[in-house]
Amino acid sequence: MLNVSFDMEALRAVIREEVVGAVQDVVEAQKLPPLLTRTEMMEVLRIGHSKAAELLARPDFPVFREGRLLIPRDKLFEWVDQHTRWMEDNTKYFQAV
Repeated sequence: MLNVSFDMEALRAVIREEVVGAVQDVVEAQKLPPLLTRTEMMEVLRIGHSKAAELLARPDFPVFREGRLLIPRDKLFEWVDQHTRWMEDNTKYFQAV
């Protein structure tokens, strides 16, 4: 029988590095402005209108509503980074591995 174990913190660190790298690639490739429109946010996150509406309705989602709806680019990426642990905290997926 094969017994496999791994360091969860090391896995998190690798995932975090990959996410940061991917975000930097997106920013560089698209030269994203400091404030994103709803459409730009949807393109960056690769989501549709329904998921965008759901995110924008969340009280913890970074959105600037003065004048028109804009999403601060840096705050959006911080929010994504803070919420990447959702699966670990809310499911038993990692307990089974």
